Amino acid sequence: MWKETQTLPPDGRQSETALMIARGVRRLLRARGFSSVTELALTDGRRADIAAVNRDGEVLIVEVKSSPADFRADRKWRDYAACCDQLYFAISEHTPVDLMPAEAGLIVADPYGAEIVREAELRRMAPASRRALLLRFALAAADRLHHLADPAAMLEF
Repeated sequence: MWKETQTLPPDGRQSETALMIARGVRRLLRARGFSSVTELALTDGRRADIAAVNRDGEVLIVEVKSSPADFRADRKWRDYAACCDQLYFAISEHTPVDLMPAEAGLIVADPYGAEIVREAELRRMAPASRRALLLRFALAAADRLHHLADPAAMLEF
């Protein structure tokens, strides 16, 4: 039986600020009809901070930036564009908006929600890339649910 108190353990890579931003962004995405997962492994080995899919199969990637230093250290964000239809950055209100590149959408978040400040340009991904990403998304979501129900079984995999 499902217990409301079951949660996935944090993986320890994200700061408290990044976790707060991700929470607000995921609430916004849910309200817009998207289901999301965090830390999704992409086909090139990189990980998307948040990947989201809607019922039409549209794919968004949101890169969470917890500070200006976090953004300046990231040289890989342009590579995510081939893995989604729209690419966004998400920041807190404490990060300067003008620091974020105009080539991506922009979301400002707090722990309770988020607002899209700039829509991302829609660039349809290639069908083969979409299929591969949707499969990775489905497997990650299913494995995480399985882990919640039976943590010991996932250690055997």
